[in-house]
Amino acid sequence: MKTIKGPAIFLAQFMGDEPPFNSLESICEWVASLGYKGIQIPTWESGLIDLQTAAESKVYCDELKGKVATYGLEITELSTHLQGQLVAVHPAYDQMFDGFAAEEVKNNPNARTEWAVQQVKWAGSASKNLGLKAHATFSGALLWPMMYPWPQRPDGLVDMGFTELARRWKPILDHFDECGVDVCYEVHPGEDLHDGVSYEMFLEKVNNHPRACLLYDPSHFVLQQLDYLEYIDLYHERIRAFHVKDAEFNPSGRVGVYGGYQSWVNRAGRFRSLGDGQVDFQSIFTKLSQYGFDGWAVMEWECCIKSPEQGAEEGAPFIADHIIRVTDKAFDDFAGGDTDEEYLKSILGL
Repeated sequence: MKTIKGPAIFLAQFMGDEPPFNSLESICEWVASLGYKGIQIPTWESGLIDLQTAAESKVYCDELKGKVATYGLEITELSTHLQGQLVAVHPAYDQMFDGFAAEEVKNNPNARTEWAVQQVKWAGSASKNLGLKAHATFSGALLWPMMYPWPQRPDGLVDMGFTELARRWKPILDHFDECGVDVCYEVHPGEDLHDGVSYEMFLEKVNNHPRACLLYDPSHFVLQQLDYLEYIDLYHERIRAFHVKDAEFNPSGRVGVYGGYQSWVNRAGRFRSLGDGQVDFQSIFTKLSQYGFDGWAVMEWECCIKSPEQGAEEGAPFIADHIIRVTDKAFDDFAGGDTDEEYLKSILGL
């Protein structure tokens, strides 16, 4: 067993134009004052990191780590959720997902894919330069419009989609392997990797690539009504990153899993701030500790009701209270005493 590190915070939902959210220095000072010990950096935020420079310069990365350390913080992981999403985009989503891309590749799906692949590879190199072992991202999706089988999917369509998704990700996974960094896919609705079975289908297509790992976020499983505790039992060997995010599911006669096209606040499944939802974090931290997860517990705020500032303030002590300092001795060791083979035989009457 190992002790989980934390608390840490994902900065993506907090960046803005006003202090303390408008620069690396000010947001580090703010999160440190709240009790956080680590930050997960969204690499699309140029005010936090120059991704290409980080990929190419160990000196730059050492300076970045040093700057963060002056606030008593560590960089836990880099994130390419937005760029990873663009590795695979179905044409139905071209216009909407163009908002995640650089200006020079918008309205050009092929160029956008090449740009996204390069971005994620840079993140692998940057992670290596920063001394990180895990990286957070999305898989993207070619099949999401066909998620529900109506009209009936043609035979072979799903297999073709996962074959193509694997073709795009295999060179990226190989690059991360060279860098010694795990790619941690956040299993998430909207991605082709949205539950355990779809992850297994992808894993088979990339020949069980050792770097095709997981970011565990139970909130997305609450919304899907998937057993998020058994998920840990099934996939703990591949879980390399952890988003601590709460959620609730309150179905009615009017709305269920699919949400009825409603705003977040009016859906049956809603993201909530830590402690305000239904996720059993005590059992989650217990299982992850039992299985030896020694990565970071990173708060992600996406509450539909509570402000991000209050969510962040409450998040650090919530995580700290759930981290288990694992024992290094068995409770029944009080009997003590050395044993040998002859003694054991005597007990058994042999």
